[in-house]
Amino acid sequence: MDLQTFLARRGGAARRSDLLRAGFLRPTLEAAVDAGRLHRPQRGVYAMRDADDGVLAAFRYNGRLTCVSAARFYSLWALHPPQEVHLSCGNGVPKSGVIDHAPCMHAPDPALPVAGLADVLLHAVRCLPELEALALVQSATGRGQISADFLRSKLVGNRNGRARAVLDLLIPRADSVLEILAHTHFVRAGLKVRMHVHLPGVGEVDCLVEECLVVELDGSTHFEPRQVKKDQRRNNAGMLGGHLTLRYYYDDVVHRPAAMVEQVQAVLRLRALGRFAPE
Repeated sequence: MDLQTFLARRGGAARRSDLLRAGFLRPTLEAAVDAGRLHRPQRGVYAMRDADDGVLAAFRYNGRLTCVSAARFYSLWALHPPQEVHLSCGNGVPKSGVIDHAPCMHAPDPALPVAGLADVLLHAVRCLPELEALALVQSATGRGQISADFLRSKLVGNRNGRARAVLDLLIPRADSVLEILAHTHFVRAGLKVRMHVHLPGVGEVDCLVEECLVVELDGSTHFEPRQVKKDQRRNNAGMLGGHLTLRYYYDDVVHRPAAMVEQVQAVLRLRALGRFAPE
């Protein structure tokens, strides 16, 4: 493996000790710096010009990326990009623009300055707003990367009550971040909701609310012409089966959840009044 490929797989930067251990010679590193292919952002670290900012920050502060700053390295759902760098440095010294988490207790990433998945999620449920933490944990547990029971075993005591409450919102399966968020909003509004229900003639729907109202949560692929036609035909089939359908998009679920819930409740009230039946 050449030097550029080695660094690219590590976020574009690495410590000199790791490079030497991998078999690269010091003259090779210096030649790359002289030629402008690499630079030394700090002592003992070599980096490509397009190195990951988070990785560089981890080296700068001698820490490991964690919480939402580590989400992309584990392909976790993150609702919002972090405004500050979340690191586990372990020394408690304040750092401008850095949220310093507790020391890591589990094996870290072997190649990157990134905390292990368990520490990333434990830091997240103690740090982030509830729904942001839930998105990260749902994506990891839903894919079988880690179990909710394992995380819960690490969150004992009264001080971790808020963190355990995030785990209580998890569902067995969520195919997108919209599903876990919508499920949470509907349940908290007192609505009965079942996820991934198969309806005759329609197929699997995202949510079935109060056994009569289908709620579909559409991502970007649903704007493709072929998918639009398929969705409209599914809506028609659902109507023939006695099920009304509402569709919501990312902005609705993430940024306007109260309006989404109010519409669902309004349709249910109209249905109860017989407004969708002939007079």
